[in-house]
Amino acid sequence: MDRRTRKDLKSDKFAQEVKHGFEFLTEHKEESVRYGAIALAVLVVAGGIFLFMRHQATAREEALGQALRIDNATVGNAPSQPGLLHFATAQEKDQARDKALGEVAAKYHGSQEGAIAEFYLASDAADKGNLTEAEKRFREIVDSAPKEYGALAKLSLAQVSTAEGKDADAEKTLRDLMAHPTVTVSKDEAQIRLALLIGKKNPDEARKMLEPMRTERTAVSRAAVQALGELPPR
Repeated sequence: MDRRTRKDLKSDKFAQEVKHGFEFLTEHKEESVRYGAIALAVLVVAGGIFLFMRHQATAREEALGQALRIDNATVGNAPSQPGLLHFATAQEKDQARDKALGEVAAKYHGSQEGAIAEFYLASDAADKGNLTEAEKRFREIVDSAPKEYGALAKLSLAQVSTAEGKDADAEKTLRDLMAHPTVTVSKDEAQIRLALLIGKKNPDEARKMLEPMRTERTAVSRAAVQALGELPPR
């Protein structure tokens, strides 16, 4: 999120965040591939978190906000700062964060805030290489959270399946997203990701999917052109 500022995140609405998140991922492919699901989950959900914090406080939002405060906590010999938490070690900080997010996810299961907490935990697991745990948590979001979050979780699940070598599962998930688009995951985005997936084995089919999308002057067309450039030569 090096090109996004806190001011940007606070001013954008959630639907705009999704659009910008997709544009960011298309322009920072190396980072998104490196970090896998965490890139998708955190970039897209972050705008929703700040949007929630601006509205009337609720118990769910307050609990989530308290859990996320831990991210800014100081550690060890770092000087404590007013309003910030402090932990003796990074391990203690990580444990406290996981515990707080886990409590939000469990207590507010099925809510937006519960889904956001689950996203963070799933993304952390993916970033650490624990794909089994990541898959479990993303599936929990799909099964219980509002559909907009479920769609994001499915997109992350496709990434996890690909990382696990389960291309058939990833393809099935992406085709389902194409058939059931949402405000958070459009048909075009799912189609581009599907084309990149099948392009490894069937580049001609992938080109047929991508070429009609390259004519629009949008983030989608730029992503389609970039995806075409990544396919094996004819």
